[in-house]
Amino acid sequence: MKLSAAREDLLGPLQSVIGVVERRQTMPVLANVLLAARDNKLSVTGTDLEVELVATTQVNVAQSGDLTVPGRKLLDIIRSLPEKTSVTLTTDGERIALRAGRSRFTLSSLPAAEFPLVEEINAQQTLKVAQGEFRRLIDKTHFSMAQQDVRYYLNGLLLETDGKALRAVATDGHRLAIAEMELAGKAKNTHQVIVPRKGVLELQRILGTDGDIELAVGTNHVRAQIGDIRFTSKLIDGRFPEYGRVIPASPPRIVEADRESLRQALQRTAILSNEKYRGIRLTARPDLLTIQAHNPEQEEAEDQVEVAYKGEEVEIGFNVNYLLDALSAIESDKVEIGLTDSNSSCLIHAPGTAHTRYVVMPMRL
Repeated sequence: MKLSAAREDLLGPLQSVIGVVERRQTMPVLANVLLAARDNKLSVTGTDLEVELVATTQVNVAQSGDLTVPGRKLLDIIRSLPEKTSVTLTTDGERIALRAGRSRFTLSSLPAAEFPLVEEINAQQTLKVAQGEFRRLIDKTHFSMAQQDVRYYLNGLLLETDGKALRAVATDGHRLAIAEMELAGKAKNTHQVIVPRKGVLELQRILGTDGDIELAVGTNHVRAQIGDIRFTSKLIDGRFPEYGRVIPASPPRIVEADRESLRQALQRTAILSNEKYRGIRLTARPDLLTIQAHNPEQEEAEDQVEVAYKGEEVEIGFNVNYLLDALSAIESDKVEIGLTDSNSSCLIHAPGTAHTRYVVMPMRL
């Protein structure tokens, strides 16, 4: 293999795939990236066996070929070169030689045949969606995914389509986030897949805001083509909980507040909450919301926020971090909090909209 390219043409693809390349691997080849050069195109592939990323770029290929090279070392070398430097890569037996100006590097290589690739995913459904809208779905829900929960199906994001809308749902058992977008073309059938946490975070990293992306859903994988980057992730094999049952249908007590004022009051009160459990108490009275916190050191905090509320007094405990996450994800100036009683979940969303909703379970304080 022999190719030459500008530093920037190599840097972009390497930065796109490096997120899945780990330094310490059970299989040495997984610390490498696969370089495949032909027809004046170079594809760079990184994988951790769960998520695969392939980025393509235009280069001058003098001799076609495939090889693997240590991913992070190659990225560090390319990144350290001066801007607009011309880089030449040549195979030299078991090694790869890199030349750029007066710099010379020799890197070890492993056979391309050892590199594990996801070939066909047997797509059962293909959706074309607006990239900005799809990114919004992930941005508004990903923080509610569980981390290393024994219920492995919670350590990911549910993507669901019913033919009219695409929905993203995440829950860790204590809170739930749901966001949806309308589909332009009607999908053929109802489909549910769970994308693992690592895949969701990589997808969030590479998604932009312009243009459309194509989502292909297979039996064991999901694949997305995002510009010059192809993302493929294994799916979690499991049944996601029936999330519809935990969303309060029509809470009888509705508190409407200024989102930023409420967020700041919660942040202030949270300073003196129990560091482990992060519990705070909300008390809703007509036109007033009182927020209280205390901790094992006998310290206390209290704050009050003017709200629009006409119901009877209700007192309820919550994990303050869950409320803050939901408020940070809502973009409107006002926020609506639907309460039932002190033992029931609350429903948080922007007034007049239902495409993004958050459910937070109560806490006993």
